[in-house]
Amino acid sequence: MMRFAFLLLVISTDGVTSKKVCSYLDVLDYLNLTKDTSAFKLTRPVLDYTDPTRVELDIFLYAILALKWKHEGISWDPAEFCGITQIAIPRDMLWRPDLFIFEMTQKDDSPLNLYILVSSDGTVYSEEDMKVVSTCKMDVHKFPFDTQRCNISVASAIHHVDEMRLLPCSNSSRATQFSREVLKTQGEWEFMQLSVSSFNITYNNRQWENLVYTFTMRRRPLLHVINFLLPVLFFLCLDLASFFIADHRGEKLGFKVTVLLAISVLLLILNDILPSMSNKTPLIATYCIVIFAMMLLSLLETILVTHLMEKDSVAQEKVGPADDWQHKKEKMKTQDGTTEDKKQTSCVCICQVSAAEKQHELLPMAEEDNSRIQSGDSQVLLLILEELKELQKTVDLRLSCRLEGGKSSLWAARINKAFLIFYVTTVSLFLPLIFIAWHT
Repeated sequence: MMRFAFLLLVISTDGVTSKKVCSYLDVLDYLNLTKDTSAFKLTRPVLDYTDPTRVELDIFLYAILALKWKHEGISWDPAEFCGITQIAIPRDMLWRPDLFIFEMTQKDDSPLNLYILVSSDGTVYSEEDMKVVSTCKMDVHKFPFDTQRCNISVASAIHHVDEMRLLPCSNSSRATQFSREVLKTQGEWEFMQLSVSSFNITYNNRQWENLVYTFTMRRRPLLHVINFLLPVLFFLCLDLASFFIADHRGEKLGFKVTVLLAISVLLLILNDILPSMSNKTPLIATYCIVIFAMMLLSLLETILVTHLMEKDSVAQEKVGPADDWQHKKEKMKTQDGTTEDKKQTSCVCICQVSAAEKQHELLPMAEEDNSRIQSGDSQVLLLILEELKELQKTVDLRLSCRLEGGKSSLWAARINKAFLIFYVTTVSLFLPLIFIAWHT
């Protein structure tokens, strides 16, 4: 039933004309929306069922879903209603497209917009603030310098391509620009781009149209670099500096163990911040494993060098008591020889004095003493020869022990030098390669 609205002109007594005052209720009465509205929300709003309903939508990063479609059963002439071009009505009064998001894992609990906007040509606008908790396939291979791309796929539940078409209201550049304007705080992530694409899927010999919004975000790595990457690098530098600590002391071994335990604590922190699911091994895990392995090899090398140095010290301690005993023995024999010389000298002096005084009486006795002195000198020479032989044996034993200890110290120095060259070379090659892989 067609209803007509006439513009009534009222002429006042003073000759001034006034127009009729219009309201939104007049438009609703004209559209027959104040009575039973079930006919407007039961089926698709088309006059010919073969015509598809074109639903245009926009999704922005700040969880705004904007829909636009045309209701063919609703229209009016704004000139007949004082220029009213749009009215707001409750959202339950008209048909709305049955759209859903494939990746959504939780029910939206954000407050609903209770009204929709209807234009004079039958175009319906609906904007909803949505909180979308969705699944996203993340690639953390370059964590924390990674870039993630997540999709939000929108489709109709029952309407196929012949009945409803899904079209984007804005292109990729406009959607990206608007998302950057409304996004005030970004936190750990930096928004890069929002792209829009569409594709059709075939099911039960019918095609269903999907509209896909792809969000590209880049992680801000500064926090992870300061809290994790740099401390690991500092511990590596400390481990390199420990090569300048003396090997024969125990401080070097304790220092390396402490550094290794500190790296283990950082690995526990990495286990908490790194996502557990990934197709590739994260580069940060390779970074930590290689540095941890280098420190472990450095600790084992320190244990080996310390063992060789201790072996040398034990050999020196074995030689020490033998030298002391030999020194005491030589001192005792020297004292005995000096006493014997003194006795012999005194005897000679006494004999000479006696001979000077009583030469004519004691000549036979002097000859007998000379023979005894000669026999005593031969015995002293024999004793000296035996002592020299014992001393030679002691010197040979000491030289052999020192030679054995010197070999251990020599091998320890060679191992330490070779491992230091290997350590510095490996670290110098590994660190540039891992950082190049992070940024390419």
